[in-house]
Amino acid sequence: MSTIDNIPHSPTFDHRKVTVVYVLGGPGAGKGTQCGRLVEEFGFCHLSAGDLLRAEQQREGSQFGTLIQTCIREGTIVPMEVTIKLLDNAMLAAMAENVTGEGWQDGRGRFLIDGFPRKMDQALKFDETVCLSSVVLFFATTEEVMLKRLLVRGQTSGREDDNVESIKKRFRTYKSDTMPVIEYYSGQGKVAEVDSSGTVEEVHALASEVVRDALSGKYSAKATA
Repeated sequence: MSTIDNIPHSPTFDHRKVTVVYVLGGPGAGKGTQCGRLVEEFGFCHLSAGDLLRAEQQREGSQFGTLIQTCIREGTIVPMEVTIKLLDNAMLAAMAENVTGEGWQDGRGRFLIDGFPRKMDQALKFDETVCLSSVVLFFATTEEVMLKRLLVRGQTSGREDDNVESIKKRFRTYKSDTMPVIEYYSGQGKVAEVDSSGTVEEVHALASEVVRDALSGKYSAKATA
């Protein structure tokens, strides 16, 4: 991707065929670990906004590499047009692969979008232009738990933002920018909160129940006001 195309005004995907589950929670809440489990169980395509941005940052010739690098280092949020276009492209690529299995027949698809939307403008624009979300899977735990997990991860991850200074910046950004997103969708009855303080197995059991409900239509996708 060398340029960001104009994002269309009508959604790329029909939410009646394509299920989008937003996966939110603070840094270190366990989103990535749980997404891996849910992919195995339900056949989702897992898209991590952070991973897509890091890959674009490293892509040779990317006009956005320096911008993304600065945002990641400072714990701030990348401009939404960049993130949304990367997600849109990744979803189109996944749908073009003609994946087989439950939830992928007849133009259907299932996506776990991890770490997105992190701001209200991202949420509204993605719902409007890419696909209306079905449910927000919200992993909640304490900052103490998240900090401990991130520092352990930082010993092997090689991520430049897995250090105390960057982590604290990310916590502040999460509180100021992402919590309003969760509150907004909660007002629509589309948030399922899962306590992610327990073991991987305990948290997975809770998350699986939410996903089963979402796939059965309990959280019907609703148009934003």
